[in-house]
Amino acid sequence: MFQEEKLQKAHDGDLKAIEEICSLTWEPVYRFVYYKVQNRQEAEDITQEAYVKALSYLQRSDVKIEKFIGFLKTTALNILRDKWRKKKRRGSKVNYDEISPAQTAVDDATEASTQRAVIQDAMNKLNGEQRTVIELRILKGYSTYEAAKIMNKKEGTVRVLQYRALKNLAAILKSYD
Repeated sequence: MFQEEKLQKAHDGDLKAIEEICSLTWEPVYRFVYYKVQNRQEAEDITQEAYVKALSYLQRSDVKIEKFIGFLKTTALNILRDKWRKKKRRGSKVNYDEISPAQTAVDDATEASTQRAVIQDAMNKLNGEQRTVIELRILKGYSTYEAAKIMNKKEGTVRVLQYRALKNLAAILKSYD
């Protein structure tokens, strides 16, 4: 109800409600975008653009949005996909005279593949709850609150689970050295 009330106020143009919604939802949306782009500046730009589009849609539409964070993440993902499509169509300009073979050399793909396999193997050695909490919190970027809802646990329990899971994962990865 509390969130629904704020969304209604934002729909009516209440700047304070819009500001509150943004401050409450910014972190999970930003982390979601950052996970996808791995660039701070680009993640900030896409997150900001997602808010502009989502809030303008909210103000001009009478549609009730049940899960606003999910809506924001979907909006951000659509923006990201559009950017990728444009980049793919446009390509990139290359000045062959300025290319340094040492700087443009590609890392060995087998090394990255091996690292992924080691991490996946280590993740498989964790118990189900620990693996789930790492997937939700770290890989998918959900907030503690969201992960707790999904796992039907209290937020404090999720934090403890995450701490223990990361500790166990670090120990498992250390044993590979």
